[in-house]
Amino acid sequence: MQRIEGRAQHYAWGSPTAIPGLLGLPTTGEPYAEHWLGAHESAPSLVGGAPLDALIADHGEDILGAAAKERFGGRLPYLMKLLAADRPLSIQAHPNREEAEEGFARENEAGVPIDAPDRTYRDAWPKPEALIAITPFVGLCGFRDPVRTVDLIERLDVADELRSVITPLTQRKGSAALAQVFLDVLSYDGDRLRRVDLVVDAAANHTEDDAELGDLARALVQLGNAFPGDRGILAAMLLNIVTLQPGEGMFLGAGNMHAYLHGVGIEVMANSDNVLRGGLTTKHIDVDELMRVVRFKAEEPVLLPVEALGPRTYHYGTSAPEFTVWRVDPGKAPVPIPGSGARIGLVLEGDAQLTGGGETLDLNRGESVLLSAGDCATVAGTGVLYVSGPGI
Repeated sequence: MQRIEGRAQHYAWGSPTAIPGLLGLPTTGEPYAEHWLGAHESAPSLVGGAPLDALIADHGEDILGAAAKERFGGRLPYLMKLLAADRPLSIQAHPNREEAEEGFARENEAGVPIDAPDRTYRDAWPKPEALIAITPFVGLCGFRDPVRTVDLIERLDVADELRSVITPLTQRKGSAALAQVFLDVLSYDGDRLRRVDLVVDAAANHTEDDAELGDLARALVQLGNAFPGDRGILAAMLLNIVTLQPGEGMFLGAGNMHAYLHGVGIEVMANSDNVLRGGLTTKHIDVDELMRVVRFKAEEPVLLPVEALGPRTYHYGTSAPEFTVWRVDPGKAPVPIPGSGARIGLVLEGDAQLTGGGETLDLNRGESVLLSAGDCATVAGTGVLYVSGPGI
């Protein structure tokens, strides 16, 4: 049971105030997009001043436990983040394990450097994700039913401008129609790109509408302000708009096309950096690989089931073997910290007192703890403790 120090990521889309406010840090005016807690080699957390990935390399079984070490090859299988989006992130999807292993090997054989800007696979791991909202959180998640998409386009009064989108969605079935339209809008250039501005202008007339049309219109205006003229705005029209209330979460499995638009949340993912982008970005878009990986299927967003495990302890269930997530609202009476294997806990909104193995560790708002596989502890206090661990 040791303190662990997270690592800041200052991407341009981040909020300058949200994460410093949650962690009790001074603001600098610089965007603070993510706070990483884990052993990813690009920004490993520090434990006693030492990088966590180096500690795991030297003491893997003691930290991870035998089962996780055997299953995940001596690698902490997840990465926990505090994420604050002030502006939208790129539309993206992630591969499953087989796709990641094949793509990583293929690019290695082709001699593509790991840090090359046109490299698609940075490692051989999948990257399922879960996002749990701390504030109201808006995102895009999976493809909307084409019938509803056509209806929304018509109600936005842009059916004539988007006839090439509507026609396949009404004449073809299922995944074939979605794939055709998605590929088509990613190829927009020249005069056809003018349709992006026409759609955003039309959406501005519907931002006060109720329900799904208003949600879509507000998202399109936000995307138009952040990425003027970007063809990815039309791709975004095909996706479900999701608004999570604090405490709610969603799961993003392999092949799920998604984007985060605005809000603060806890994000937990497999320990990977494999991202296939599909728009709203200046970075490399590998269209061919994207078309192979993306799940072109109309589906409703998957909200995480929340199960009460005992007094003030809640489990967010996912299908990912790499990670799972709990929330503990400690209170005055100590409650056990759930899970097994290497777990990372982050305290928000107050303080926490951890007791285990004859030791006590006091954590203030924004501080974090690493519990190794053999650590059993209880927690009390005024804060909320979010805990991540392996999903096996």
